[in-house]
Amino acid sequence: MKLVTAEEMRELDRRAMEEVGIPSLVLMENAGRTTYQILRREFPDLAGPVAVLAGRGNNGGDGCVVARYLAQAGMPVAVFLMAARDQVQGDARVNLEIAARLGVEIVEVREERDLNPLAHRLARSALIVDALLGTGLNSEVRGLMRLVIEEVNRLRPPVLAVDIPSGLCGDTGRPLGAAVQAQVTVTYGWPKIGQILPPGRDCAGRLWQVDISIPPELARELPVELAEAGQMRALFPPRPFASNKGTFGHLVVLAGSEGKTGAATMTGEGALRAGAGLVTLGIPASLNDILEVKVTEAMTLPLPEAADVRALGRGALGPIQNFLKNMTAAALGPGLGTHPETQELVRHLARDLALPLVLDADGVNALAGAPELLTDAAGPRLITPHPGEMARFMGLTVPEVQAHRLGIAKEAAARTQAVVVLKGAQTVVADPRGRVSINSTGNPALASGGTGDVLTGLIGGYLAQKLSPWDAARLGVYLHGLAADYLAAHYGLRGLIAGDLLEVFPEVVNQFIQGHIPPTEEDICYKRVIS
Repeated sequence: MKLVTAEEMRELDRRAMEEVGIPSLVLMENAGRTTYQILRREFPDLAGPVAVLAGRGNNGGDGCVVARYLAQAGMPVAVFLMAARDQVQGDARVNLEIAARLGVEIVEVREERDLNPLAHRLARSALIVDALLGTGLNSEVRGLMRLVIEEVNRLRPPVLAVDIPSGLCGDTGRPLGAAVQAQVTVTYGWPKIGQILPPGRDCAGRLWQVDISIPPELARELPVELAEAGQMRALFPPRPFASNKGTFGHLVVLAGSEGKTGAATMTGEGALRAGAGLVTLGIPASLNDILEVKVTEAMTLPLPEAADVRALGRGALGPIQNFLKNMTAAALGPGLGTHPETQELVRHLARDLALPLVLDADGVNALAGAPELLTDAAGPRLITPHPGEMARFMGLTVPEVQAHRLGIAKEAAARTQAVVVLKGAQTVVADPRGRVSINSTGNPALASGGTGDVLTGLIGGYLAQKLSPWDAARLGVYLHGLAADYLAAHYGLRGLIAGDLLEVFPEVVNQFIQGHIPPTEEDICYKRVIS
């Protein structure tokens, strides 16, 4: 499913009108009519009154079309216009006048003194249709418009948003000063990125995507997509009958330090659950006996340590390089620690290792402030930072990363020439070509230590099976979240640990491949084409 920015949606509208020849009034009519149809589906017992809050732009025009259909169905409805009628232009003016001629009450709300009467009417409304501001908003909401939005949120009536909740940034999902909290949003053409990324997803409520006659082929080359079940099923590596453990690759996991042997264990087990044929844990030599007991299916490779600390040291570089000559892929970083020798080792391997390599946790931390070190790496690279690690990596603050997750992931991918997995709610995967995939699975059950190590193992396991970094990242992230969704459905969100993901992973994958687990993207966007 393609996702669009506000600018991309404007361009799609323009091309539909100018290149295809669809009149703008037809697009507005389709938008308003389908919104009305979904309104009646979502609120089947609605008896009114309905308050349509309309701005003076095209979003308000869409709202006027909705008001007209409500009036024709006998529903008591009024349009509260945040402007003088003579300030409304173009198609919006056409539909405002049509609604007025059909007897729809039009109430101008132009000054703060109009706010109290408006609040009184809103409090008596059974539903509010939010058609104040569209996707073109690019500055903070102020003045009367902000007061109206705050009043809607204070009253907390049911709200259906037209195209996007007013005040929400369509590109980042951040409220621009204030944003309407909608129960339902009907978005036109394609979902906006800001409706999928948090906190925009919460503002949008139940999101419906509707076709307003813009030809789908116009969006085919857009770079951002929501991960979908069908796409992910197509990525699974084949499992030929005449296979052996060598068929599915050998992953080397370089991980662990004193107090963090669990990170190495879970990464290795994650790779095995993903289907890697062989996994070797490269760990500090003094921890080998511990790992020999903790893991059964994975092998271990004891490696030289830094002085006076149970962590990998610079002396491990030669043995690692020799061992990796016949391997398929590598994972580097979980639980490694931040000893200077360890960080020096990481930087050498990140630059010089010819194998596909996924870097996580302390593997990313060792490159903090120097993302360009990966630009000329000897082999394909994939990094999996959480927001704190990404902030250190890019020289930013965590709030800066969280406010612009998609943009930061794209920038990091461009600067490193690596595939970037920015973890978090709706994990973002970006590649150097500008492609972006926003994940549609996962829940707060993943907010537990060790789940990131499992993810690194899954991605590494798919790298070992010769998937590209882009495909390995998308598939690993999707299935990691799907396992969490399965656990939440069966056990709830509390008390789950990272090891639970490993336990249920084979069942989840096999049910998913057979189509027994419904597409989770429908929990985010209920796509319907309504003529």
